[in-house]
Amino acid sequence: MTQPLLSVKNLTIDYIGEEKDFRAVDNVSFDVAPGEVFGLAGESGCGKSTIAFAISRLHKPPALIRKDSQILLAGRDVLDLDPKALSAFRWREVAMVFQSAMNSLNPVLRIEDQFYDVLRTHKGMTKAQARERTAEMLRLVDIAPDRMRNYPHQFSGGMRQRIVIAICMALDPQLVVMDEPTTALDVVVQREILQRINELRKQFGFSVLFITHDLGLMVQFCDRIGIMLQGKLVEQNSAEAIYKVPQHEYTRKLWASFPSLHGGVLL
Repeated sequence: MTQPLLSVKNLTIDYIGEEKDFRAVDNVSFDVAPGEVFGLAGESGCGKSTIAFAISRLHKPPALIRKDSQILLAGRDVLDLDPKALSAFRWREVAMVFQSAMNSLNPVLRIEDQFYDVLRTHKGMTKAQARERTAEMLRLVDIAPDRMRNYPHQFSGGMRQRIVIAICMALDPQLVVMDEPTTALDVVVQREILQRINELRKQFGFSVLFITHDLGLMVQFCDRIGIMLQGKLVEQNSAEAIYKVPQHEYTRKLWASFPSLHGGVLL
């Protein structure tokens, strides 16, 4: 690998309880290269989203990132950023598509106003400049610019998902974190959205941290994959190797959970 864009080292995160702490992420380390799509797969509750939130420092108590953890983006430790630097870091350097992203839009604001809020805060754009940038970003995700005056409820689920991705891309981030971005979408729309993300990645050169429990979807989209189990990263390899020669028993069990078109199991 070339010099990594993102380097997560010894990341340990606890949720502090009154009687007992719960370790959600246990000494996890991985790198994401420039322009790479790195996937984190595993069952619900294994720590994937906790890692995603940590990269942008979005955790609030009772979550606690332990000492000796490091999250480096282009060599700078995110965990050392002061509030002002952190505010500038979010969205401009790392953008995030949250779980159920199609429901993340404010239902009482027009789409152009939601773009304007981001562009004014981080770029200082005027209303006219933001409107021009909004039109540009909507075209990139195959939505007509004249729809920017519409409200979220006037779009389908897949279109809302694409709008959220366009908002994330509006500031040209180096890394886009996608936390199950295709959840609740049918398989045809899933494929369309992933193809569009891949086209945008090739065009603009950003990296993607792609999080899902759907290993079958992940091997089609990612360059490399890490497998999470109970807060630990138990295996990481190329997508091809994860598919053809999984090393960890849990990875093999994940594949075995997929039904075969011909009956039985995959492995």
